[in-house]
Amino acid sequence: MHNSIKIGVFVDAENVRYNGGYQLRYDILRLFAARYGGSLLRLNTYIAFDQERAKEDPEYRRRALTYQQMVRDFGWKVIVKNVRRYTDEEGNVTTKANADLDMAVDAMLQSEKLDLLLLVTGDGDFLQVVTALQDRGCRVELLGFRNVSQELRRQVDDYFPGFLIPDLLPISYEPRNEWGLPGSCVRGVCAKWFPEKGYGFLRFLKTIDPNLWITDPRHEESPYESVFCHANELADGVNDEVLMSRDSVLEFYIEKSDKDDGGLVANNVRLVPSFGNNGL
Repeated sequence: MHNSIKIGVFVDAENVRYNGGYQLRYDILRLFAARYGGSLLRLNTYIAFDQERAKEDPEYRRRALTYQQMVRDFGWKVIVKNVRRYTDEEGNVTTKANADLDMAVDAMLQSEKLDLLLLVTGDGDFLQVVTALQDRGCRVELLGFRNVSQELRRQVDDYFPGFLIPDLLPISYEPRNEWGLPGSCVRGVCAKWFPEKGYGFLRFLKTIDPNLWITDPRHEESPYESVFCHANELADGVNDEVLMSRDSVLEFYIEKSDKDDGGLVANNVRLVPSFGNNGL
């Protein structure tokens, strides 16, 4: 894409948080959105805040406001949605901080000056919004984690599983993880698997790059790396069916091969927890 494109990013923070995107790094998300170059005109995130809890819990208030300020420091506009409480006839209390309407209206109004919109959500309620944005001539991309609406995925111009973006989510048990270097932990997908031979090849994204569509690691401009995987390195539950599904996101360690080809091998290959239920 041309460097003159105008880009807007709209983050449904509560949907992301409850569907695998907890601890999303807004600095990395910004880099991902700007991978084509161009201008980031809108960076909106819609974050819930519980006012009643904040009155009773000073620590919650401190953490919430500190987090909001950190996101602002990365250049994002934070739209705070106050949590509302509803009591049913049986006295059960439910809380809700729905930002769908605000985000949809903002995306529609602000799209007049945008060429590309990146929606970060999995909520199928945005289906009609996506269609309307495309009818205006905008390209619409989607980034999600778990429980992403299949209809929404089919409607957008491109979909990116957030788990696969380098460093977008931290590896909780590897706080100093250096994604893509030997000894690091990465997330990727199975590119080829040969059940009768007991081995295959995994693929992971080395770096944020505009050429994400070049998925063949053999291509010189591809940002992906191929990793050899033996069946002995598969964790329980990672079977042939899982490996052959395009929706299966794998987490694994990479090491240099002891052969002379200089390739990489995968160790301790496991399925990203609860991944695979992508909604209806």
